[in-house]
Amino acid sequence: MTALRSILATVFLAALNAIPSVAPAQERPAAPVDLTGKWLFNVTTDAGSGTPTVTMTQRNDSLAGHYSSQALGEADFTGTVKDGKFRFDVPVSVEGTSFVVTYEGTIESRVALKGTVRLGDLGTGTFTATRQQ
Repeated sequence: MTALRSILATVFLAALNAIPSVAPAQERPAAPVDLTGKWLFNVTTDAGSGTPTVTMTQRNDSLAGHYSSQALGEADFTGTVKDGKFRFDVPVSVEGTSFVVTYEGTIESRVALKGTVRLGDLGTGTFTATRQQ
């Protein structure tokens, strides 16, 4: 009887070792999102809020585009995209004062962005953006 138990235990352990281990499912990284298109930004700062329209063209890790805001005017910009994050700098001039507006954020989905905005040395804020086309 002891020999039978020993054989059964050996067979059982061999069978357990033969079963492939199942690792927990890992999330696949989402496919990179191309930011090319027209975006409506909703910006909130200490100085107020606004809804600029931003048209972007992405080529690999580079961004180029056009910024249109009632408060800050029109300007072309350049920026970068990498690992689900982006940044672009918009040179603006308001009432004779020139500064750079910097947008930094994360790509939430194919149609949504969020992040922070820095208005030169004049203040900071947050934004969300939705793809228009």
